[in-house]
Amino acid sequence: MSADLVVTPEFVVPGAELSERFSRSSGPGGQGVNTADSRVELSWDVAGSPSVPEWLRDRLVARLGRRLAGGVLTVAVSTQRAQLANRAEARERLASILRAAAAPPPPKRRPTKPSRGAKERRLSAKRRRGETKRGRRVRPDD
Repeated sequence: MSADLVVTPEFVVPGAELSERFSRSSGPGGQGVNTADSRVELSWDVAGSPSVPEWLRDRLVARLGRRLAGGVLTVAVSTQRAQLANRAEARERLASILRAAAAPPPPKRRPTKPSRGAKERRLSAKRRRGETKRGRRVRPDD
């Protein structure tokens, strides 16, 4: 396989753990459609990788749960006509998926209350709106 996949400066997937498969792309092509294996499937065993720390592996498996098949994350790319371009795009897609899954969780929300002024503005706006609607009513004695 080729070079290592740099997800973040601290998180690098060794190239030896990545596996690529090539097949024919679907859809219309031309003369080279039946001979060129330009579709790329890039796979990485998330659950069995020895290069990932245990705490990060747990986070990745939890966040990628629906995308994993037997602990393996697979990305298939067939957007380009050239195999080399599809290989580069597959590596970038895999890196972006892993980058999003490895990101730390957002900070917890601190519960807050609306201010007294905000409550008063809301209630006075409701009163004004009610007065406007009350003024549009048709009275039966008219």
